[in-house]
Amino acid sequence: MTGIKEIAKQAGVSVSTVSNVLNNKKNVGEETRERILKICEELSYYPNMAGRGLKSGKPNTILFNFSDFDRSFYLKIINGISDYVNDNDFDLIICTDKSCEKYMNNSLTSGSIILDKKMQDEVLNRIAGENYPIVVLDRIMKNPWIKSVVVNNYEPMYQLIQGVIDRGYRSFGFVGGPEETADNKERYRAFRDALKANNIEFQQKSYFAGNYREKSGYTAAKILMLSRELPDCLVCANDNMAIGAMKAFRDNGLRVPKDIAVTGFDNCDLAEAMGLTTVSIPNYERGYIAARYLIENIRGQKNVETFKIEARIIFRESAGIKKD
Repeated sequence: MTGIKEIAKQAGVSVSTVSNVLNNKKNVGEETRERILKICEELSYYPNMAGRGLKSGKPNTILFNFSDFDRSFYLKIINGISDYVNDNDFDLIICTDKSCEKYMNNSLTSGSIILDKKMQDEVLNRIAGENYPIVVLDRIMKNPWIKSVVVNNYEPMYQLIQGVIDRGYRSFGFVGGPEETADNKERYRAFRDALKANNIEFQQKSYFAGNYREKSGYTAAKILMLSRELPDCLVCANDNMAIGAMKAFRDNGLRVPKDIAVTGFDNCDLAEAMGLTTVSIPNYERGYIAARYLIENIRGQKNVETFKIEARIIFRESAGIKKD
């Protein structure tokens, strides 16, 4: 098996010189660099993720960072990213949590797509640069090397609530996601604005903090059922929590929507089977668009204006016409 020592021997240089070339360091002469890279190609020696880009000195690899395996929409995003990446002769690394940061440098990857609330803005601002563009999917950032591709949460949530009100519902509960996330903030703001526009009062005691997972929706619904009066409708900031709430109501003999209506947001794989009224986000396209913008920025076609993805409302049985 070919190794770095064999490359050094054929090139007539030291092992450290070969290592410097493979790590894209600038302390090797151009003629020597070209000779080493040519030998690497001839012997099909690609020691790391930068393999296919050795000749140009660029890795031709992008990184996708996410953190939550419990949410099925990630797979659709990954499929979209993967299809665009493969069509453009790039490689893809998928990485989670803190382990990502060590791969976010231009000797290993050409740029990153970030969908992880745990990845702090300070870290992204420090890493992003002319030679390392970043696309973020979960926040809007003002940085000349970071492009934001985000869901338009406000308008579809507002329209969803207006549609529910138009169907006869007048009292509401809300199950939110992590309160620091941009998605949750926008969805909750739209919810409150729609109620206010219809002169419907909302009491803070009817707000339940969740974490976008099914269990938190189940727990919120159980707490809600301890009160003397149920709201007409429980609005959930995502589908997983809505499905958890529906299961809790069912387990306790309540009927959806006859006893209480439920709405979600995402249109996850189970939403249709559960008859859940929700907002559908085109997640495959979301990943595809993010990969397209990242690779264009890697290639020098700089575009960092925020791109907002539109979503559509799907009314199903869980929030049908209210009948007194």
